[in-house]
Amino acid sequence: MTERKPAGVSFESWVDKQIREAEQRGDFARLPGFGKPLPGLERTYDENWWIRAKLEREGVSVLPPSLALRKEAEDARDEALGARSEAEARRVLTEMNERIREALRRPPEGPPLTIGPLDVEAVVEEWRAARA
Repeated sequence: MTERKPAGVSFESWVDKQIREAEQRGDFARLPGFGKPLPGLERTYDENWWIRAKLEREGVSVLPPSLALRKEAEDARDEALGARSEAEARRVLTEMNERIREALRRPPEGPPLTIGPLDVEAVVEEWRAARA
């Protein structure tokens, strides 16, 4: 759309013409996500939605690394308790423990890291008890 609006034509009719011609060429049918629902429509309105979306796309965390790791450890424990098999639960816990041990070797920025490795056997016992 590099052409300029001709003199004497109202802006609205000129824009409408541009849109109609683009539709006829099929320019809108080739857009990414065409025919798919808009993401996030089920969420309540947040005036800062675009900031949150940008942070999510860029992988930026608003939590300091040590607090983010604590949250990930809680999520990993919950994931292990909801695992389909004992092997999967052990895998989730083992991977999280590796990340915790790495953080303990090289402490992250921010508040001190106040967690230790997860007790795999205790969580697996909880997992077994929940399925009994």
